[in-house]
Amino acid sequence: MANRIRIIGPVGSGKTTLTRKLSEAQGIPMFTLDDMVWSRGPNGDTRNSTEYRDALLKEVIQKESWIIEGTHLGWADVSFEKANLIIFLNPSVSVRIYRFSKRFYRQKRGIDPISYTPTWTIYGRMFKWTYQYETIYKHQVRSIMSEVQAKSIEIQDGKELGVF
Repeated sequence: MANRIRIIGPVGSGKTTLTRKLSEAQGIPMFTLDDMVWSRGPNGDTRNSTEYRDALLKEVIQKESWIIEGTHLGWADVSFEKANLIIFLNPSVSVRIYRFSKRFYRQKRGIDPISYTPTWTIYGRMFKWTYQYETIYKHQVRSIMSEVQAKSIEIQDGKELGVF
């Protein structure tokens, strides 16, 4: 099994779930790009400085093993270069909308744990992010995957995860 894994995909694709399961199964520490971008606190989220965010990522990718998950491109591209496995989760749009809608409902009801305050504004943005991923970012991810030396796999259906 690879020991430096980068998991990417749009909102609702299952990044965090897969990252958590792989981390537990393989004993590899997991890291979330959103937690590098944001400092979570009782009074809300505060965006970290670019310098601090980049330093956090640099510290993680220097470790011997890691699983990094997140949608971020650009500043986080170094994680693709340092990975020895890239997993692109790309289920259908309808599956993703169902998943993030279910998660939003469960978070609002206090059923599921939250790392951010689930607001209607954020929920609306999830639809915008889904559209942007389909029209812009998906192509960028595939381009990055074809350029780096790491093994890469695109998964559209959870059944394909049996390869692990």
